[in-house]
Amino acid sequence: MANRLTRITTRTGDDGSTGLGDGTRVQKNAARVQVMGDLDELNSAIGVVLTEPVNARAADCLVRIQNQLFDLGGELCIPGHRAINVTHVGFLDDATASLNADLPPLKEFVLPGGTRAAALCHVARTVARRAERNLVALRNQETISAESMQYLNRLSDYLFVLARTLNRDAGCTDVLWRRDPLDAAAD
Repeated sequence: MANRLTRITTRTGDDGSTGLGDGTRVQKNAARVQVMGDLDELNSAIGVVLTEPVNARAADCLVRIQNQLFDLGGELCIPGHRAINVTHVGFLDDATASLNADLPPLKEFVLPGGTRAAALCHVARTVARRAERNLVALRNQETISAESMQYLNRLSDYLFVLARTLNRDAGCTDVLWRRDPLDAAAD
């Protein structure tokens, strides 16, 4: 990266526009900028998870994901640039499969909760899903790499399985959905 920020306040965005990495100026509510903001929020949510007690393997994986999300943001910041590839998607597939292999099979829907770390993983998961939805919307307007779409889809899966793992590691069971007895009575 040739250009590093030396000034944070530039005032160039005071008119509601922002600059992309290729020098193009777009409105701050453009679909591309929306996804970039979602990725920034997702990266921040993962940062909050990392303030909780998580095992070293999970922490290492989450830090790697944070860096990859930054790369994905860079990909979106420079139209036509590619930073996420099948290796990144495979990394998430492998990490998810490794965690999931040690968990009991699901027999019911899981609600966010249990430990604070697990609940925060669920928050990050929902932000990942929003980012994915907004990336789909952007793809309807512009060309987006398949790997970027796959990466966000796999990341939400990883965060779900990590939440279950963090609960298990803390001796906490999954918080399972239970049909409300009032709904059953209405049938």
